[in-house]
Amino acid sequence: MNFNNSRTQKFLLMLGDIFCILAAYVSAFYIRYFDFPDPNWDAFISLLPWIIVIGLFLISVYELYIIDGKQTLTDLIRKILVVVTMLTFLTMASSYLFRAFAMPRSVIVISTLFMVVYLFVFKAVFLKLTRRKVVGKFLIIGNETNAEQLITKINYPMLKRSEITCVKEGSNMKGIKQLVINSDYIILCTDISKELKSQVIYHAMEHNKEVYVIPTLYELVLQRATTSPLDDTLVMGVKPFGLTWEKTFIKRLFDIVFSLLVLIVISPLLLVMAIIVKLEDPKASAIYSQERLGKDDKPFTIYKFRSMISDAESYTGPILASTNDDRITKVGKFIRATRIDELPQFFNVLKGDMSIVGPRPEREFFINKLLKEHYHYGYRNRVKPGITGYAQVMGKYTTVAEDKLRFDLFYIRNYSFWLDLLIILKTFLVVFDKSKSEGTETKKKVSTKQEALNRNNI
Repeated sequence: MNFNNSRTQKFLLMLGDIFCILAAYVSAFYIRYFDFPDPNWDAFISLLPWIIVIGLFLISVYELYIIDGKQTLTDLIRKILVVVTMLTFLTMASSYLFRAFAMPRSVIVISTLFMVVYLFVFKAVFLKLTRRKVVGKFLIIGNETNAEQLITKINYPMLKRSEITCVKEGSNMKGIKQLVINSDYIILCTDISKELKSQVIYHAMEHNKEVYVIPTLYELVLQRATTSPLDDTLVMGVKPFGLTWEKTFIKRLFDIVFSLLVLIVISPLLLVMAIIVKLEDPKASAIYSQERLGKDDKPFTIYKFRSMISDAESYTGPILASTNDDRITKVGKFIRATRIDELPQFFNVLKGDMSIVGPRPEREFFINKLLKEHYHYGYRNRVKPGITGYAQVMGKYTTVAEDKLRFDLFYIRNYSFWLDLLIILKTFLVVFDKSKSEGTETKKKVSTKQEALNRNNI
């Protein structure tokens, strides 16, 4: 059996995850009762199908089946904790919903601890048995600047033994083709020509290799294009950016219902945080308001808990927050790290200025600046800005504007109610991920074209 086959690995990991969940419940019963009392065990059996379905759903959403070395050990632990926590709460909710009252809460709580241990041990053993000595051979085709940026993204602890080769456009084509054959991952940067992209992609397809292409903004515009015949010619129809009226209606209805429910649940937290922020600086307001640009570049006032000193930009002008920014208050560091400072924006959603999911709203100053660098940046404001977004769950605070723009344009082009739900669920990971708010970059040596060709005897 080929363990490196992605489908086989996914199936085995998901099967193993479900087994770990079931084993955790069996262990919890034994620890709690040293037996399996019939009424309690019967209640568990009646809930078992729902536990499996919910477990598979969460494993899929948080991609717990992916342990191919593209994530850190911390990422894996974080995913396991979020999946197990949500599964615990949903199992408790299911026991009430389906009136399985004989299912002991103590067993559910104890099983949570076992799940974390079993899932982590299973992943560690699976990696030990299936990972090769070299995690992967990467081939990056692009200029040195783009290659360096990619290497900082590839340079995770779990990939410290990977081989990374970089070649520029203009290198010997025969050598590039041989590198394609010898590589596990081929990445094409945005700066190479369409001709080279085509040659590499076709050559990779001939040798059953998958190629990862970083799309240009023009290529993102072409996404979801419709095709139709014009007499005997096939044409593509490129739709303007934005949502149809049906999608807009569904999105707005969901925003109202979801934000109302959240505000009811978190109202005590909002009150407590307002008092804490106010106590730190009684002279300043607990709520910070600022003008941002929303849909169709219409200005609106955004609300946040104040995390910086009063008049933080009075001397500096509009600047982004930096790591260890001395303008951030003690309470501010905590509420920014946990995203609690964003909670008042649910009132913006109720007002209709924002959506739950969408591109993050920016100030006019920064939008005008970024428009000069990226012509397509204005397309972000074809939809309402969001509290969370695709760029936020996939990127970091330090992610460059062009990469965030790719995620935002992808989201607008591919919007669906299901995609919104996935982004909301993945936001829970962001809350517990410190790297999303403050990133650090370490550089790894890039192989030059000549070194790459010499090493591979081309």
